[in-house]
This record gives sequence, structure tokens and C-alpha cells, in this order.
Amino acid sequence: MSLELTFNPDIQLMEVMRLRVQSLQQRGQKRQDGEHLLRSNEHVYRLDFSEQALHFTRWNIRMSGPGRLNIIATSQLWTPDLTHLMTRQLLEPTGFFWRSTGDDSDTPIQCYEADAQEFGERIAELAKVRKVMYFLFAFEDGCSPESIECSIEFETSK
Repeated sequence: MSLELTFNPDIQLMEVMRLRVQSLQQRGQKRQDGEHLLRSNEHVYRLDFSEQALHFTRWNIRMSGPGRLNIIATSQLWTPDLTHLMTRQLLEPTGFFWRSTGDDSDTPIQCYEADAQEFGERIAELAKVRKVMYFLFAFEDGCSPESIECSIEFETSK
């Protein structure tokens, strides 16, 4: 049986992370050693797993125009407190997807296929021990949260 999960923005967590950046700037303080501060082009998304025995099938990424999207998984189990994201908690590989200027709207989104496959498989593996997983979406070259739709498909083991 197929299961499609949509990446949803986590507005509350993103706001907490942006406040952390703002607070450091206002106080003239530096980030903790190894801390990853949310950049202006990065947004926090989450996947909620209704099933946990999953096998990765494919990515469903739609972009309404040219741009690049880099999806970075985190190993951290976040709670919406002031838990800081450390660089070592960002997983490799990342999902890197793009649409070039001049591509028709029916041209498939481009990606590094081996990395996207391994990334999807890693998410399925982590789903075995998690109900929720968090991601940083980095938008570049004209890509924005409004210009994408992003989901991931799995086969369930039932």
C-alpha cells in the first residue's frame, strides 16, 4: 500500500529559531560553538509519520518556476523550546532539487538521483523510531515556500 506524506511548515519552531538569531544579534553575542542559526532563506518543515514500517518509493516535488531547493534532515528530536540546532545534527546526504530557467512546466524537477534515493531511504529508516522528523528547507535562486509543493512517497509494510 502506498503512503504519501506532505512536508508541512512548522511555523512555531521556525519563529523560536528566528527569535534566537534576533536575540543574539541584539545582544551582540555569538552563536554557541557548532550551533546552526537559521538563515533567512531557510525554513523549518516537519513530517508526521502515521506509519513507521516504510520503504521509500519516490519524491514528489513541484516548483512553479526556476529555483533550487535543498532539503536537509535533522537527527534531532525537537520540542518547541529553545533547543539549539547544532551543525552535527544535520544529516547527509541532502535532497537537492532544482528547475532551470527555460524549463517547461512539464519538465521533471532535476536532482542528484543517487543522493535523493539515499536520502529517501534514510528518512524511511529513521521513521522506524520516530513519529515526527524535522527538516531545513533552503530556498535559492527564486525558489520560495510559495512556489513549491513537496511530499515523499513510501510503500507500507502491511
